[in-house]
Amino acid sequence: MAKKGEMTQKDAAKALETVIESIKDVLAQGDKVQVIGFGSFEVRERKERTVASPGSKKKIVVPATKVPVFKAGKSLKDAVAPAKEEKKTAKKSK
Repeated sequence: MAKKGEMTQKDAAKALETVIESIKDVLAQGDKVQVIGFGSFEVRERKERTVASPGSKKKIVVPATKVPVFKAGKSLKDAVAPAKEEKKTAKKSK
């Protein structure tokens, strides 16, 4: 049982679901969502293009479409892969 002020796993799942639904709604309207310290979501248009089928090598026309795109923010990138300066400092100290 969660203590007062703490979230249960069920509460966290519901909160995350709410955030995801909100992001979907905003993207469906063609707007951009920016979560400071995490990243941004936006919709980009992909042009019609011609590709070759891997099996038959026939030309196929892929129609234009809209796709969701996520771009990681600086703090998320730094959390996953330290900045180049930090890597250099770590190498020098060895």
